[in-house]
Amino acid sequence: MEIFKDCIVGKIPMKNRIIRSATHDGLTDPATDGASEELIRKYVYLAKNDVGCIIQGYAIVSPDGKSNYPRCLGFYNPKAAESYKKLTAAVHDAGGVIVAQIAHCGRQTSSKAIGVKKIAPTAKRHLLYPDKARAMTKEDILRVENDFITAIEHAKEYGYDGVQLHLAHGYLLHDFISENGNKRKDEHGGSLENRMRIVKEILKGAREKVGDFPIWVKLSATDKRSKGMRIPYSVKVAKLLEEYGVDAIEVSCGSVQDGMNTMRSKRFPMDAIFAYREPLASMPRFINKVFLAAAKLFNPLIPQPKPLELYNVPAAIELKKAVKTDLIVVGGITDIKDMQNLINEGIAAVAMCRPFICEPNFAKKLKDGTATKSQCIMCNCCGLVIEKEPTRCLMGKVKR
Repeated sequence: MEIFKDCIVGKIPMKNRIIRSATHDGLTDPATDGASEELIRKYVYLAKNDVGCIIQGYAIVSPDGKSNYPRCLGFYNPKAAESYKKLTAAVHDAGGVIVAQIAHCGRQTSSKAIGVKKIAPTAKRHLLYPDKARAMTKEDILRVENDFITAIEHAKEYGYDGVQLHLAHGYLLHDFISENGNKRKDEHGGSLENRMRIVKEILKGAREKVGDFPIWVKLSATDKRSKGMRIPYSVKVAKLLEEYGVDAIEVSCGSVQDGMNTMRSKRFPMDAIFAYREPLASMPRFINKVFLAAAKLFNPLIPQPKPLELYNVPAAIELKKAVKTDLIVVGGITDIKDMQNLINEGIAAVAMCRPFICEPNFAKKLKDGTATKSQCIMCNCCGLVIEKEPTRCLMGKVKR
C-alpha cells in the first residue's frame, strides 16, 4: 500500500493514509460551544494541504462532561448545529474529510468548571483534578449512553464523514473499560464484558439510529495507572470492539495523570508548566521564578517514558494480529520512512498531532518531497498552552 494514494480507512474514502489526530484546538464560538470562524479556517487549511482525514478535537456530549480547558467543543447545544454544518461543508469544499471525536471527561475535569458534581464509574479522585467524583447511578449511565448516541446522530446530521468515540487518555469511557477507573460491583463492573457494556450499548443504540455511518474509536492500549490498560487486556478489548461493529481503532496510550506519556518528550516542559498550569501560573511573579528555577534543576532527574518515537507501534502490531478491523496508530510518528513501513506492515493509516501543530502543511510537504521529517522538537509546550489559550506551537520557547 502507498501512503499518497486513494484508499478507504474504516469505511471512509480518503485521498491518502495520513490523519490529523484529534487535537484540542481551543477555537469554539463561546456563545454556543460550536465551531468558530477561526476553527473553520484552520481545518480548511489542513484539508487544502493534503491531510487525508481531520479528526476534530473532541466535542463533549453533555454539559456535565465538559473539559476545564477553555473553548472546548460541545455537541449538546442545538444552537451550534449550523456552525458544524458550515465547518464540514467548508472542509469538503477544500477536498478534505472530517471525523468528529466525541467524549465525556468524567472525573478528568473539575466540578467547579462544570457547575455540578462531576461523575465517574466509581467515586474516585484524580491526581490532577482532586475534587472527588460521584459514582454514576444506573440512571446516569443510561443518560450518558443516550447523550453519546445523540451526539453520533448529530455527527451524521452535521455532515461529518464519521465519528470517533474517545476511549482513551483517562476520559469517562476509558475509565469504564479499565479496572483502574471501574470498581463497580453491578452489571457495569467486574468482568471485561461488564466494563465494556456502556460502549456496547452506545454502539448498539447508535447503529439503530445511523445505520452504516462510520464509527471509529480511540483506544489507550497501554497506560501507567495501577491495574490500568496493558496490551494483552487491550487485545481482548479490540476483539470486543470488532464484535460490536467498530470500523477503525486508533491506537494511542496513557491518561492525563500519566504525565508526559501520551505526548512524550525528553524533559518536562517546565517553562510552559509554570506559565500555563494552575496554581503555578497565578503565583506572584517572583515566587514563580524561584520555584521554576528549582524545578529546572531537578528536571533532568525526573525519568521520562521511553521510547520517544513510535511508542504505540508494538501495541498496534499486537492488536492487528487479533482483529481485522482497520488500525490507525498515533504517537511519535514524524518520519516518512517510518510511516511507509507501518503502512507496509498493514497499518491502515498513521495519525499525528504535534507535527500538524508545528507545521499545518506537513502532509503537503511530505507529498511534494520538500520534507521527509517533521520539524517538531517534541518540547510539549503545545500540551500546556491549551490550558489558557488556543493550541499553538511554541517550539520550546515560552515568553514570560
